[in-house]
Amino acid sequence: MEEIGTSSLPIPPSSASPPHLDKDDPKDVLNSIHPPRPDWYEELFAFVMAKGSKAYEAQVARFKTQIFTNLEGKDKTVLELGIGTGPNLKYYAGDNGVRVFGIDPNRKMEKYAQAAAAAAGLPPENFKFIHAVGEVLPLSDASVDAVVGTLVLCSVKDINMTLKEVMRVLKPGGLFLFVEHVAAKDGSILKFAQGILDPLQQTVSDGCHLTRKTGKCISEGGFHHDINTTFAVQVVHSPSLS
Repeated sequence: MEEIGTSSLPIPPSSASPPHLDKDDPKDVLNSIHPPRPDWYEELFAFVMAKGSKAYEAQVARFKTQIFTNLEGKDKTVLELGIGTGPNLKYYAGDNGVRVFGIDPNRKMEKYAQAAAAAAGLPPENFKFIHAVGEVLPLSDASVDAVVGTLVLCSVKDINMTLKEVMRVLKPGGLFLFVEHVAAKDGSILKFAQGILDPLQQTVSDGCHLTRKTGKCISEGGFHHDINTTFAVQVVHSPSLS
């Protein structure tokens, strides 16, 4: 597992106006990349995520607390990829002035995410759930201060396209914060098991790939990085666009 980090450049204040939708129809883009699932499937998956991830969230709470301290103390606009039921909002959405755009292809996640935003103290006008995919984000260039994603890059259809979109929407000096599971070491028993279970995992977990080399994709995606050995955290910097 890789837990991600911070930027070496200061984050500029967000503009008062929110990012605007791209000229392309987000619904058409969504349907072409992530074809509609049956309502019962999306509702069941959202319910399972809301009720079944408590043990995992408790296990990673310490790491998430460390990571999301990077978002404290500034007015900012945050885009969360695969916001799902909103488990990350409690870590960063309580500060005054934070505006959050939650992207998710499962429209049934919205009610859970809205509830999580309210529980985190985020005013309704500062949270917008957007039914869209990471491969084509319906937001302007250089429009957000931070992009957050936890256990999402394993399930996007095109990880490289998604990472390009992350870079596009980030402001100069912006942050990309993520926690992702990755493929085990080549030749290991765990990697062999992942290969056997991967087709089933993709079916039952909405496209999640157990064998995707997510860390390698991020490293090769144009982000600057180093290793913080104190916390065993990989720190990823967005490139300066100025």
